[in-house]
Amino acid sequence: MTVFWTVAVLALLIVIHELGHFWAAKRKGVLVYEFAVGIGPRLGAVRRGETEYTLRLLPLGGFVRMAGMQPGEEGLEKVPVERRFLERPLADRVSIITAGPLMNVVLAVLLFALVFAVVGVPQPVPVVADVEQGYPAAEAGLRPGDRIVAIDGRAVDDWGDVVTTVQEAADRTLAITVEREGRQLTLRVTPRPDPSRPGTGVIGIRPKLETLRTGIIEALRLGALHTLRVAAGFVLALINLVTGQGGIDVMGPVGIGQQIGEAARVGLSQVILLAAVLSANLALVNLLPIPALDGGRLLFLAVEGVRGRPVDPEQENLVHFLGFALLMLLAIFITYRDILRLNGS
Repeated sequence: MTVFWTVAVLALLIVIHELGHFWAAKRKGVLVYEFAVGIGPRLGAVRRGETEYTLRLLPLGGFVRMAGMQPGEEGLEKVPVERRFLERPLADRVSIITAGPLMNVVLAVLLFALVFAVVGVPQPVPVVADVEQGYPAAEAGLRPGDRIVAIDGRAVDDWGDVVTTVQEAADRTLAITVEREGRQLTLRVTPRPDPSRPGTGVIGIRPKLETLRTGIIEALRLGALHTLRVAAGFVLALINLVTGQGGIDVMGPVGIGQQIGEAARVGLSQVILLAAVLSANLALVNLLPIPALDGGRLLFLAVEGVRGRPVDPEQENLVHFLGFALLMLLAIFITYRDILRLNGS
């Protein structure tokens, strides 16, 4: 099952990414010769209209081959000038290139939202899950399982009410009303100043987490929020790598397959959540200014915008070819390292 889920997840990410390029190219009137899922030798092909749809051996990527992307392209003279990629306005080419990563971002949001709406999301509720010894809550007699219903006579609707009230009451005694075994008790608790956050109070309790389903709008909001968090984590890791404060644990298809397999053993929702994280990361990786990636192509388009004329296509293609070769070597090295790690070496 690990192989099945790995291929399914990678295929989904690749197809969605390439669909972004494909749809944007069609919208701008660019002729698309081929829509490929995978790289390497062909396994099968079908033609629909002017585009050939191919499945290739290695699920390590994909591509959309458009008219006019390669200098000296055979048969290009038969293609109307306005349907050639390099002849489109700069803004059109930028939109075609960015559409792939953008689709991966959209996919990440939708996958997160799907889990939140159908399965639910763990949310803190005003029920005490744990009481830290030596803190005001323990000294006042709060216990795990107590449901906080009011503070100073004001009703508590959610855990956020508890946090806000306690943080604003350092060194001030609060009357906390709880439900315990079917009856209500009022306990007097004096939050102590939190040394890590000057000016705020703390009493030493943690909330119970309950899995609650959300509505569609809230699920989409949470999906966007979690996608932003993944992006922020990626950017922070990249900054730490550049500044020498840390590294990035890069995984290849084998390592990703292992993670997907572990997620599948937990349940389908975990596979979907992992696919969302991978989709967001794929978008960000593709936007890095590395030759052969979308970010590398955008870099050349930025240079064209500044210079007012494009870089020589043959020189640009050579750079992208070398970049692709280096990426393939890196992929082989990472895969080898993943295999050694799986074998415990």
